[in-house]
Amino acid sequence: MEHNAFFLPHEGLKLAELAEFLGAELANSDHADVVVRSVAPISRARAGDVCYILSRRSRDEFATCEASAVICDNALVDLVPPHIPIILSSNPHAAFAMAGGLFYPAALRPVGLPGESEIAPSAVIDPSAKLEKGVIVEPLAVIGAHAEIGEGTRIGAHAVIGSNVKIGRDSSIAANASILCALIGNGVIIHNGVRIGQDGFGYAPGPRGMIKIVQIGRVIIQDNVEIGANTTIDRGAMDDTVIGEGTKIDNQVQIGHNVQIGRHCAIVSQVGIAGSTKIGNGVQIGGQAGIKGHVTIGDGVQIAAKSGIMTDLAAGGQYGGVPARPLKDYLREAAQQVSKSKLRGKNPGGKQND
Repeated sequence: MEHNAFFLPHEGLKLAELAEFLGAELANSDHADVVVRSVAPISRARAGDVCYILSRRSRDEFATCEASAVICDNALVDLVPPHIPIILSSNPHAAFAMAGGLFYPAALRPVGLPGESEIAPSAVIDPSAKLEKGVIVEPLAVIGAHAEIGEGTRIGAHAVIGSNVKIGRDSSIAANASILCALIGNGVIIHNGVRIGQDGFGYAPGPRGMIKIVQIGRVIIQDNVEIGANTTIDRGAMDDTVIGEGTKIDNQVQIGHNVQIGRHCAIVSQVGIAGSTKIGNGVQIGGQAGIKGHVTIGDGVQIAAKSGIMTDLAAGGQYGGVPARPLKDYLREAAQQVSKSKLRGKNPGGKQND
């Protein structure tokens, strides 16, 4: 990989220091003073890099690996070439993520404008707004009347923070985001172009067409939520739209009015969640899934990509397909369809048709 001017390597840590930070163990104490500065995948890791391995399927990638260390669990130690130091971890994936964050803390948040460390002269801030110390406001951002923003929060260029919005401490609001009618917690990351708090999609048929239903709820975003670029979260109609603590939402997700999402969920790109849906804690939703309004999804549910959710889903289950059903049933039906398709492509003599 070419030199990356956007995210420069760390000044360096000894493997003993890195292992202690990760809560892991250095397999050979003779390697304690080896210095690492960056992270990389196995196949192109070089001196100074640390990589990780999760599966025996990756063993061939060691042929081009020159890493200064590899993170793995005991079951995969035998795959690692003897010249590469090993950091033993019961959860190598999480340990590698922690190492990346340690080496590149600036990459964990939206990239701000360089040199901005206070309120830019071109920012427009209503006199009644309250900003705690250490708030950074980049050029041409707008902060409305009676808004409140906590210490250590950064508001990106051209972002719009509406009247009476409250944002907690150590949060990041990236460039061109807009936040209206919302209460935002601490440690929240909102990426570029996110739209929060616009009115939801609600109409009643009338004698002369569709009559707009007033949307007077709020959006409540709890602590440590991350929301990807160009995602939209509508405010509630009369109840609130709620995103639970620690939930991570990918780019280009649509969340309708009155939706309630629990804690520590993961929602992948292009998911659409219709109004008044209730989603439990620890739910994982694959990309491009669509969820009908007014359904309830239990804790710990896993939903496959491109699924269509039409009814309530019981806690702890895995589901897929359109309409969604238990994942084993969906995969069995899909395999049967593939098998039938192959049979139709053959003539009675068993030869492929032209």
